[in-house]
Amino acid sequence: MASPFNTTSIGGFGQLNTQDSYIGVYEELSKYNVQLNVFERLWAAWYLWMQNDILATGIMSFVMHEVVYFGRCIPWMIIDRTPYFNKWKIQKTKIPTLKEQWDCASLVLLSHFTVELPQIWLFHPIATMCGMDYGVPFPPIWKMALHISVFFFLEDLWHYCFHRLLHYGPLYKAIHKLHHTYSAPFGLAAEYASPIEVMLLAIGTVGAPIAWAATTGDLHLVTMYVWIVARLFQAIDSHSGYDFPWSLRHFLPFWAGAHHHDIHHEKFIGNYASSFCWWDYLLDTEASNEAAQKRRERKVQAAKARKTQ
Repeated sequence: MASPFNTTSIGGFGQLNTQDSYIGVYEELSKYNVQLNVFERLWAAWYLWMQNDILATGIMSFVMHEVVYFGRCIPWMIIDRTPYFNKWKIQKTKIPTLKEQWDCASLVLLSHFTVELPQIWLFHPIATMCGMDYGVPFPPIWKMALHISVFFFLEDLWHYCFHRLLHYGPLYKAIHKLHHTYSAPFGLAAEYASPIEVMLLAIGTVGAPIAWAATTGDLHLVTMYVWIVARLFQAIDSHSGYDFPWSLRHFLPFWAGAHHHDIHHEKFIGNYASSFCWWDYLLDTEASNEAAQKRRERKVQAAKARKTQ
């Protein structure tokens, strides 16, 4: 796929001076492209200034991931140190210590540089080969919302299947056990996992949009970024260990949230889905006490039915 950013594809943009600063490129581009909004101009100026689309996407993707991940975790770290919020802690007696958070953050950061960074670098050439666009203008909001909804559904299905598979004895011990180091999860632990698990579950997050682009030819990088931000927020929040009255699950009954995933860490089994509750409900892998009670009642009824035959 040819780059959508060059001095001829951006309307009215003259010869690019390689000595120009990023701000200089932005100001020059803005003179002749008033039809673009501020974010689109910043986006186009970045690619024009970098003059290397793979490098431009790689740097932007990695920085975005680190800023969003650790930026979203900081509020949860503050909440953990604030006694007022303990009344909404799901496992009230298990507040992570500063050492636990430091150890967790250290391994996660190491994983980001050694496991995720190469994947991030490969994303641009693979995705563009499959038809992803990264030019301007950006797609309309409704289309981005539609695509992200599809990605949430596909990732949740992938996550359920592979997460459940990772709880199979040998695979659990070899791969998934590390993620269950903390029986009461906290935000930073969202990506505390072995390299194999990170790569397996990342396929659902990144592979679904790439497959969508290859199938439909209709995906924009900015949609991908919004999706990644939303997915990071969901993963971190579901590991937060807190269930507030304003948590999303109280407004969307099919949303999993921290209440759903915290039980998984506490009981080490069941509640395998990431974003939604429906797969665990339909496939009878709910881990709540109520679901366990219903399963026991069904077994008793089945046993009685066999006796009467």
